Amino acid sequence: MQRVHHIGIAVENLETAVATYQAFLDDVEIEYEEVPSQKVKVAVIPLGDSRLEFLQPTSPDSPIAGFIEKRGQGIQHICIEVNDINEALKKLEEKGYKLIDKEPREGAMGMKIAFVHPKSTGGVLLELSQKK
Repeated sequence: MQRVHHIGIAVENLETAVATYQAFLDDVEIEYEEVPSQKVKVAVIPLGDSRLEFLQPTSPDSPIAGFIEKRGQGIQHICIEVNDINEALKKLEEKGYKLIDKEPREGAMGMKIAFVHPKSTGGVLLELSQKK
């Protein structure tokens, strides 16, 4: 199965971002998590088979803090869920894609994740994810 798993949105404040979206969404249950390895707090709003994932930096040296400083708040990445992340990374590398992660790492909600550089994907930071 391949599908858009989520859209990652960099924000300065989770509560403000979540409140903005809750204003027009019907009674959604929001999940919160902190991912110390990524230096972020995460709020997830489910939307059908996909979700919005809000990312607030917990440290000035967080990749999300750098993104916000450089580009401002907004869409930071698109995540595609794959069946076998190792196989997907292998195929992409063989086809010449520039990988940020050659090996999967731990992400939010217990997922294995890896990123593909925007230079290989038309300017879009692409995250691959696989359920553990």
